[in-house]
This record gives sequence, C-alpha cells and structure tokens, in this order.
Amino acid sequence: MTRVALLTLPIALTLSACEVNPPRAQGNNESEDVGTFPPADRPVATIVSSRWSTEEARDRLNEAETVMDRAGIRPGMTVADIGAGEGYYTTRLAARVGEDGRVLAQDIIPEVRDTLAQRVARERLDNVSVRLGVPEDPRLPEASFDRVFMVHMYHEIAEPYEFLWRMRPSLRPNGEVIVVDADRLTQNHGTPPDLLECEFAAVGYRLVSTQSMPSAGGYMAVFRAVGPRPEPSDIASCRYTPNAERLEREQPGRDARLTSDRARVG
Repeated sequence: MTRVALLTLPIALTLSACEVNPPRAQGNNESEDVGTFPPADRPVATIVSSRWSTEEARDRLNEAETVMDRAGIRPGMTVADIGAGEGYYTTRLAARVGEDGRVLAQDIIPEVRDTLAQRVARERLDNVSVRLGVPEDPRLPEASFDRVFMVHMYHEIAEPYEFLWRMRPSLRPNGEVIVVDADRLTQNHGTPPDLLECEFAAVGYRLVSTQSMPSAGGYMAVFRAVGPRPEPSDIASCRYTPNAERLEREQPGRDARLTSDRARVG
C-alpha cells in the first residue's frame, strides 16, 4: 500500500490516504449527537464535478496565487482544503507552506479522495495528508488550522449550520476561514455574499472582509470565529427569498432577501 505523509498536528493524528475511514482525533471520532440544527432555507446545489475549471485555465488567471496572497498564506502554516476535489489548491498550498507547513485535504466522495491521495503520493507531497469527511462534518482535529479553505463548494453543503458548527473548533486562535464562490443563486452553483455572511454569523463567525475575485469566478470572503460557539438549539436559520424585482433594481448578484429570526441582514 502506498502511504501519504503523516500530518503533524498539536494532537495525535495518523492518516493514510488509502484508508476509507482513517483514525480521527479524540473528541471528533464520530459526529457527536448534540441536538438538532436548523435546516438550510435555500436550495442546495448538486455535486456535478470534482473540478471547477481546468488547472491550466485557472493558472492563466493566477487564481490560486492571488487567493493565497490575499489569505496571507506563509511558510510554516497549517491549512485545511475542504472539498479539495482533484487538488488544485492542495498542491499549490503545499508548495506555499513549505516543508515546515502542513496541508490537510478533505473530500466527502471516496473515489475523489482516493484519486487525490494517488496524486499526492505521485507528486511526493510529503507535507500533505488526505482525509474523508461527511456532508455535515469536515471531521477536522481541534485547534489545528491557521486557515481553512472552502473554494467553490459552500453552495453544495446541505447542512451549513451543522457543518460550520462542527468546523469551528478546528481553528487556531486568529485562524480564518477562506470562502471563494460565485455571486449567484445557490442552485446555480454560487452563494450570494449576504446569504453567506448570514449563515456564518448564525454560528458565531464574523466577516473580516469580502473582495471581488474575478480570477476565481466571483468573490473571496474571510471569516473568524468570535465568542462562544452557540448551542445548536440557539442557531437561527437565515430565511432566503429570491426576488426578481429586487434583482432588476440592484446590482447583479444581489438577488436575495435575507432575514434571520433575530435581525434583518442585507
């Protein structure tokens, strides 16, 4: 069996890219039953491909380099690439963080995970490990990551509140979540920025910045976890009402009216 390099984290973690169910850190062995999370009140896009575009086309636009620059990726960092697919960001993050850094690449489709593991082994990316997640839980070890990347995949998360809630403990102090997505309806494989901010805020994340990212097909948003993690029963779902009339009046992409049970957003 070909084995991928081990990911060295503050807690014990042994991974093999060829294992279907690799060991997980204590306290994160299974998705703990903590109560009921609110459902997403918006369509969920289906997963249609493990790639968003060709790597050659993305590199011609300098996509990954621009995103990594704006995300402040430096040598020695530990980064998670959620929904890694064929590894466009994984391989480039591995080069940027260097031999003293670490990258954990995660996907929820076993075949995609296995293909990526083979690429990691073939390219001898000794600072990368590959893991299988589940739709509602990325299964990341706690207090381990300086950055968590979610590139062109957020609109495919069927249980965003549970997913974001379970992801929160994986961030180190001052760790950030980097979301890259298209500014369009979720059923059209994008996420309106106001909707993204509302769903993150419901789980206790603060929006740090939003920047236009034409090279990445939309925008880049940066979030940090603030305050205590809310109880699942206290999370208020964002209500999502596409409004064609409002779309005609406002700039392209601002095509949803968002409210929560506590406050109006957008």
